[in-house]
Amino acid sequence: MKFEHVLVVGAGQMGGGIAQVIAASGRRVSLHDPYPGAVERGLEAMRKSLTKLGADVEETLARVERVDDLVEADLLIEAIVEDQSEKEALFRRADDLLPETAILASNTSSIPITSIAAVTRRPERVIGMHFFNPVPVLRLVEVIRAVQTSDDTAAAIVQLARDLGKEPAEVRDFPGFVSNRILMPFINEAAYALMEGVAEPEAIDTIAKLGFAHPMGPLALADLIGLDTCVAIMEVLHNGLGNPKYAPCPLLRQYVQAGRLGRKSGRGFYAY
Repeated sequence: MKFEHVLVVGAGQMGGGIAQVIAASGRRVSLHDPYPGAVERGLEAMRKSLTKLGADVEETLARVERVDDLVEADLLIEAIVEDQSEKEALFRRADDLLPETAILASNTSSIPITSIAAVTRRPERVIGMHFFNPVPVLRLVEVIRAVQTSDDTAAAIVQLARDLGKEPAEVRDFPGFVSNRILMPFINEAAYALMEGVAEPEAIDTIAKLGFAHPMGPLALADLIGLDTCVAIMEVLHNGLGNPKYAPCPLLRQYVQAGRLGRKSGRGFYAY
């Protein structure tokens, strides 16, 4: 499949980035987000990103169309809030509205694809396509096969990822997949080190950057991802794998309760 027309639902940090790389590949994109002003903010973020990358801004943005609801397309990529019930509701609607030949993909970072696929009448055409932030820069795409996903669907999405200049890595459908099963406990342990007074945030992140050669420390990365998203992913890991080591650090929960969500709220482990 060539996926000449892609519907992206969710115009936030991830959805906007996904729409950008698809449009930059020469494909037509319909971008939908029900929250007022979300698409406009997404388009402005795309403009800044494309300018920074030295790309043809107007030509790329001309391929992105704002739509007020779901529309027919060859492929849906969902990038909404990390909430299973909301994702399942969206996939039910997409299943009714998109052509039966369309593939339905989720950018979820932890929620089981098998459960999402089960609410549709085309489970063999449902798959996970997990991009990484910032989408225009990072090359990895985690391709997650549900139990029901067909070989043809997986092959088509792997090829699309390559066509977008990404490197696909195929994984099985377990909570957190591979990336967040490794990353989130790392972030969680850094939060514990801070909570227990082992070191200040700057020291913790410096140790990770200089000692492990990471480009960003775990606390700064958590702020970039969003502390609420980190807690949501840890909950999926904890519930899905049943191991107490995946329970979110109390400090993470406390910061989320206080509205300290990271960069998007202006304050998390750091002030922005």
